[in-house]
Amino acid sequence: MSRDHVLHKVRTALGRSTGQPVEQPPPARLQIPEVGIEARIECFGKRVEALAGKFHRAVSSEDVRAYVMAVLAGRIAVASNAPALRACGITDLPGVESGITDREKLRALCSSAACGITACDYALAETGTLVMLSGPQEARMISLLPPIHIAIVQRERLLTGLDELLNLLPHPAELTSSMVLITGPSRTADIEQILVRGVHGPGEIHVVVV
Repeated sequence: MSRDHVLHKVRTALGRSTGQPVEQPPPARLQIPEVGIEARIECFGKRVEALAGKFHRAVSSEDVRAYVMAVLAGRIAVASNAPALRACGITDLPGVESGITDREKLRALCSSAACGITACDYALAETGTLVMLSGPQEARMISLLPPIHIAIVQRERLLTGLDELLNLLPHPAELTSSMVLITGPSRTADIEQILVRGVHGPGEIHVVVV
C-alpha cells in the first residue's frame, strides 16, 4: 500500500481534502479545584507517605532545624542556595555546606555527601510531587546525586495539582533550562520485576512543610 494511499484514507476519515490547512487546536481547558490549604497539606502528606517518602509538618523554623538535624545524624550534607533554607537556619547547621557556585566543587561535594537539602519552587498536593526549577539558587544535582534528599516546602507553594502548575507556568522553558518533577524516592523494577529504590536518584526522601 503506497504512502499516498494511506494518507488519502487518513484524510478521508478526518473529513479533509488534499492541501487543506490544518486547523488550530482547541485551547487547553485547565481545571483548577478550589481546595483549602489544610486539605492540601493533608493530601500532600498522605501522597508522600504512600510513595515511601517521609513527611513532616513543621510548626516553626526551630522545628524544621530539629527535624533536619535528626535526619542528618551527624552526616555531611550539601544545601542549595535557596533563600528559604537560610531563613529556616538550615545552612547554619553543623555539617551542612552551602553557598557553592563552582560547578565542579559542587559536583564533588554532591557525590560524597550523605544528604542533599533543597527548597522547591512548588509542590503538588494531588500526587505528592516536588517541582524543581533548575537555576543558581537550586542546582539540579543537589536533589539527584546524594542518596538522601530533604526538601523544605513553604506552604504557600503547595498547589493542588498539575493543572494549577501549568496555569502559573504555561511556558516553563522561558524561566529555566530544566523543570524536574520528583514524586517519591527513585525506583525501578526493570531487573526481574523486583522493585529497587535509589538506582537513578535518592533512595530516601524527606519532605518538610513549613
